[in-house]
This record gives sequence, C-alpha cells and structure tokens, in this order.
Amino acid sequence: MNNIHIQYYTTVYGDLIVGSYLDKLCLLDWKNRKNRDSIDNRLLKNLNAKFIEKNSIIIENTIIELEEYFQKQRTSFTIPLLLIGTTFQKKVWKSLLKIPYGKTSTYLKQSRNIDNEKAVRAVANANGANAISIIVPCHRIIGTDGKLTGYAGGLESKYKLLK
Repeated sequence: MNNIHIQYYTTVYGDLIVGSYLDKLCLLDWKNRKNRDSIDNRLLKNLNAKFIEKNSIIIENTIIELEEYFQKQRTSFTIPLLLIGTTFQKKVWKSLLKIPYGKTSTYLKQSRNIDNEKAVRAVANANGANAISIIVPCHRIIGTDGKLTGYAGGLESKYKLLK
C-alpha cells in the first residue's frame, strides 16, 4: 500500500490538510469541510494508499507558497499537482487554473470554457469535489448575479480569499 503524506496547517482563513503523494500535491483542503470523507476516500481508493502524518518537501513548499500568497507576495503557484478524479472533473479543475489572480468567473462561464454550456450543475459539482483548494482556485467562482456561492471553506473564507 502507498502513503499519502499529510500535515495540518492553520491559516487565518481556516484549518487545512496538505497532502503529497510521491512528488506531487494531491490534497490541499479544508479540514472540517462537509464532504471530507468523500474527498479522502476518492484519493485513498484511486492511489491505493493510506494517510500518514509525515512531512515532505512538497508539503513544505506548498506551505511556503501559500504564506507568500496570503501575504500578497505571490499570485501563482509552482507546486506540481496530482489531480485525482474523473476525466470531466479534471477538465473542470484545469479550467479553474486558467482564472487569473484577482479575477472571478461563474459556473456558466466555466461551462462554456469547457465547451459544455449545459453542464452548469455538473461543473458546480466538480468544483465542490476539488481536493486542491486555493491553488486550484474554486473560490474564484461566484454566482451569475455576482453573489458568493457555496464554498467548502465557508463563505467567510471565500470572501477573504477574494479580497
């Protein structure tokens, strides 16, 4: 069985779990999110792995880059990512990576960006299944009316991240 190294990381935005598998980041998620078990089980099953609380260079570098990001010294990340999900989910998450720092988008625009305008609800569900929060910036998705929509880290965290 393989190991996913994890560490817990407390920020002003909330408590996160940072996880690496081999030399890639596979988990950066809110510790107390509603779908915690679903996200964790998907990773464990797909990687045939177990979680082990142990540090790694990827975890250390992720935390360094997050600190720089939170202090507005960084607008993009260089951490290698391991996206674990369906082909559709990965397509949605990759579209999130194209939303520039300081900008927002909507589920409808995101659906159009992946050439599937009618998949708005499926895109929203894929965003909700994102296991690499902040770096894969699902917080940059807002409602078509400009209002904040659901976020695994909570709307207060989403508001702070967008600021």
